[in-house]
Amino acid sequence: MTPSQLLPLLPAVPLLGAALLVAAGRRLPRLAAEAFGSLVAAATAVLAVVLLLRSSPPLTEWVGGWFPVGGESVGIVLTGDGAGLGMVALVSLLTLAALAYSWRYFDAQPHGHAGSFPALILLFQGGMSGFAIAGDLFDAFVFFELMSVVAYALTGYRIDEARAVQGALGFALVNSLGAYFMLMGIALLYARTGQLAMAKIGQGLDAAAAGHGPDALVLAGFVLFLTGLLVKAAAVPFQFWLPDAHAVAPTPVCILLSGVMVELGVYGVWRVYGTVFSGPGGIPAADASRALVVLGVLTAAVGSVMCWYQRHIKRLLAFSTIAHTGLFLIGVGTLKAAADEGTALYILAHAGVKAALFACAGILLDRYGSVDEFTLHGRARRLRGTGTVFAVGALALAGLPPFGTGLGKALSEEAVGGPLTVVYVAASALTGAAVLRVAARVFLGLGPRPRERQGEGGERDADTTSGSAEEPETGRRLDKVPLTMRTVPVVLLLAALAAGVVPGFAAAVGDAVDEAGTRGVFSTAHWTVTGVLLDLLSALLAVAVAGVAVARPGLLAAPGWALPLRRLQSGHVGDYVAWLLVGSALLGALALPGVLGR
Repeated sequence: MTPSQLLPLLPAVPLLGAALLVAAGRRLPRLAAEAFGSLVAAATAVLAVVLLLRSSPPLTEWVGGWFPVGGESVGIVLTGDGAGLGMVALVSLLTLAALAYSWRYFDAQPHGHAGSFPALILLFQGGMSGFAIAGDLFDAFVFFELMSVVAYALTGYRIDEARAVQGALGFALVNSLGAYFMLMGIALLYARTGQLAMAKIGQGLDAAAAGHGPDALVLAGFVLFLTGLLVKAAAVPFQFWLPDAHAVAPTPVCILLSGVMVELGVYGVWRVYGTVFSGPGGIPAADASRALVVLGVLTAAVGSVMCWYQRHIKRLLAFSTIAHTGLFLIGVGTLKAAADEGTALYILAHAGVKAALFACAGILLDRYGSVDEFTLHGRARRLRGTGTVFAVGALALAGLPPFGTGLGKALSEEAVGGPLTVVYVAASALTGAAVLRVAARVFLGLGPRPRERQGEGGERDADTTSGSAEEPETGRRLDKVPLTMRTVPVVLLLAALAAGVVPGFAAAVGDAVDEAGTRGVFSTAHWTVTGVLLDLLSALLAVAVAGVAVARPGLLAAPGWALPLRRLQSGHVGDYVAWLLVGSALLGALALPGVLGR
């Protein structure tokens, strides 16, 4: 069997494992079900790494032997290049981390079914893995929907809590609408080219353009398909569902949502534009770059500001994810090989850091029954190890060398250059400062005890988004934190550190991305003096801002202009849908000039 013939196993193995757990879960003891789920995730990770090492040149598999005849095919094509297989490896490793963290996590399983949670996690893994290596738009949509549906179920897993069901419902409605946009975009592109394979659609658009460039149909296909991806990436103004979902989702699910699912949206934007729309019949590079960079800057700015003014720790981390999504979009949107390399490394390391931070937040929730920064002030002094991981994770989020987040950020900053460098420094410093502020208050008890204040969101802020009325996910408060829950965040943080210090790792990531993007260059990614200085500046700014916030909280209280921005996060699905339509129109307006000019 050739390596390419093993590609279908990457989504198939976790899907089959999930089916077996569903079939036998009622008869399996809980320990066996959780062990089997972890074994399946680990096996998929190993297979992904093995194929990744053999992915040059990229692997291609037409599933079921439906090879193209005369250049035409209706078969399912899977593409195993460095970027796609790297994402599958990341998905599988984080799935393993989530399952390890949730080892004996829930005291009660729905209907006594021990395999329900690991089965859903494996289904989630299968959908994400299939999306990462899908070589045609329709099957990318199918895996996208599988990933989404399972994510809705996992978000509302604690169905006895009304807030969990409400958060999952908002997540489902907004993301389903984004999926319908994707499907309409696929229909338009299929109508124009008669193809579904991404590479074939790109060739068909170039042939149909016949020298006169793209038209309104191509623009509509671009806007509709990318809208669905940007909803999943939680880019502004499509981001409203993400904090609401993270606030109610179980912590192991948050590890996957922020660690890899959101990043898959950014990966999809990079893959689809580069393969489908980057030719002469697609969207001009200047217009695509303008659209993605503008949305990226807006996302980084809104995410950073909203992150700073949160007291609900899981929502704070969710807004941090939004801010970093903006930075990823800026890197992808510049359409430069060096920026692609930096963004890929940034995504890998950010996944480890953010997953570790969410794991620490879960420990606080299950130990103290709260994720409210105000309520927890000084209460977690005894959790020295967790506090250390949380503080170091905050600095890594700010880009502290030699973490992989710092190297990825530095490579991206140097590639984009100019004023956009300021966006990277400011966003990473502000989000890192917010997390560091929480660490100082909660784990060290520094500064005066925060008090409720009017003008920071009023009653809604205190009652709905404080995180003080939470229930432990373990069914009861933990007297002692289990070893698995303490070990997983440490391992994830060490992995993020390794991404920045292991010799040749950054260059290997860059080579994989460059080959997948067919830019014809070889990576020389490494630390530079400028990059180190910019990273140190971000980290120092994070420490300084956090220090001021802890010592003199009144100096950094929410200004008047921030309150309307916070009120946009209304919790009403109708508002979120309206903003999705506004975002689609904005994306089209930003990409329109090139089409009009032709």
